[in-house]
Amino acid sequence: MKALCVYCGANAGVSPDYAVAARELARVLVAENISLVYGGGKVGLMGVIADEVLRLGGEVTGVIPTQLVEREVGHTGLTRQFIVKDMHERKAMMASLSDAFIAMPGGYGTLEELFEMLTWAQLGLHAKPIGLLNVDRFYDGLIAFVQNGKEQGFIRPQHAAFLNADADPATLVQRLKDCAP
Repeated sequence: MKALCVYCGANAGVSPDYAVAARELARVLVAENISLVYGGGKVGLMGVIADEVLRLGGEVTGVIPTQLVEREVGHTGLTRQFIVKDMHERKAMMASLSDAFIAMPGGYGTLEELFEMLTWAQLGLHAKPIGLLNVDRFYDGLIAFVQNGKEQGFIRPQHAAFLNADADPATLVQRLKDCAP
């Protein structure tokens, strides 16, 4: 695994544990020589993880749409920064640049990006591993939702298995490496 896409909030959230986990994930990526691909902002958890990877000497690629450069305050100190026309181009480019995906705590945008990658995997458009960094049980409700969808016959068991969840960044990255094609 050479590049990992991290979806996370443009906000920091209420718990300081979210930023702690972002920094720990950054340390794991740099230690494993895995570059970060993310949404290109310098605010919230996006900024925390990007800044920490850079501080530790790792590589960071940001992909941000033109209309969000000002709104999310695009990061200017990245290894590579792509400014694209819209969210569709952003998601496609982030996916093409990455070997795996992790969703950290975040809001609607994080969930939308996560579910698009899950849907693409279900449709066979990619076979890249997908993980949830379940900091402070943030994603317990989502994990239960997926389990219920499986039990109710809306999510096939093999598709439910696409979602790897762990609270520990090092364990989650290792799990994704172990199931990479």
